[in-house]
Amino acid sequence: MEIILKKDVQNLGYADDIVKVKNGYARNYLIPQGFAIPATEPNRKMLAETIKQRAFKAEKIRKEAEFLAGKIEGLSVRIAAKASEKGTIFGSVTNIAVAQALKEQHDIEIDRHQIMLNDDHIKELGNYTAQVNLHKDFKVTLNLEVVAEE
Repeated sequence: MEIILKKDVQNLGYADDIVKVKNGYARNYLIPQGFAIPATEPNRKMLAETIKQRAFKAEKIRKEAEFLAGKIEGLSVRIAAKASEKGTIFGSVTNIAVAQALKEQHDIEIDRHQIMLNDDHIKELGNYTAQVNLHKDFKVTLNLEVVAEE
């Protein structure tokens, strides 16, 4: 019996794959558990449409990431932090502060989880870089300038 997998099944296939299995395995386990549906003609057409729509959405997300990468590449963000006379910061600068500064200074909204600091936390004044992961194909470098608050 041919089935269309709805979820990844170990040693069988991945979601949206059409695989051939024994009738009992499909009827007694895969279909009742919601792992698969029968590969009838209407279900095959629905799968083709779903794959087409998913590809369209993925291309749209990729284009948005490419546009944002062009805007962010080479930008410099200035972050003010309370610091001692020696240049150490009270607290630290994290990806949350970088995301807020990017929104305030350049009006670009990036999720904080997409920003990876080269160091986990920045604890001293100076110039740093951060990597912004917009998409699996687009990773850009952002320059950070950490200055003392006045």
